[in-house]
Amino acid sequence: MALATACGAGNALGPTGGTTPQPPVTSAPPPATPTPSPSPTPTGPPEYTAKVSKVARADVPHSWRPGCPVPLRDLRLVTLTHWGFDDKAHTGELVVHRAVTDDIETVFKQLYEWRFPIKQMKRVDAYRGSDFDSIEADNTSAFNCRAATGSGNWSKHAYGQAIDINPRENPYVTASGSVAHANARKFATRPIDKPGVINPGDRVVRAFQRLGWEWGGTWSGTKDYQHFSKGGG
Repeated sequence: MALATACGAGNALGPTGGTTPQPPVTSAPPPATPTPSPSPTPTGPPEYTAKVSKVARADVPHSWRPGCPVPLRDLRLVTLTHWGFDDKAHTGELVVHRAVTDDIETVFKQLYEWRFPIKQMKRVDAYRGSDFDSIEADNTSAFNCRAATGSGNWSKHAYGQAIDINPRENPYVTASGSVAHANARKFATRPIDKPGVINPGDRVVRAFQRLGWEWGGTWSGTKDYQHFSKGGG
């Protein structure tokens, strides 16, 4: 009798009796490495700009009136970029005589590049034409149809050819040492190494002097550290 040959347990036989091949084992692909986002490009402060416009009566409702020594048609509004005490760029406005707009653009471009801080720069009309209130607010301003301090004569401001810069840090000081604004008294002497302060012979003074402007800090007796005027006065 022929004996049947037993198959070994667990061996699968193919059609010809061979072992069935198993599919190769493959590993999962490695996870893709995310592409890092580029770092944001740091942006610097905006470029200095200055725009000169004609002045309308509505622009100077308190600082100009009929009878002022300069006609309205000779005034210009300069809108420019200035550096602030907060280390940021700001936009300010100055009303000046049309003959000095180039000087204003030139000097304030230098101040901006030097990061010389200016508290604020508004038309004095924001204070209803009050020089005292404008100074109290540490406001840098130019044209104002008014008399010179302590005088019955027209100020250079009335001609649009004078500017007061940071009047708190650069106060008007009488010959006796008096300062009208209490918040400015600590700045009554020179030199002072503080932001926004103008000192004798510094680069702010020299920048104005190169264009024919006089600084009130050079006056004998009374000192007007905030004040620059074309040709003096």
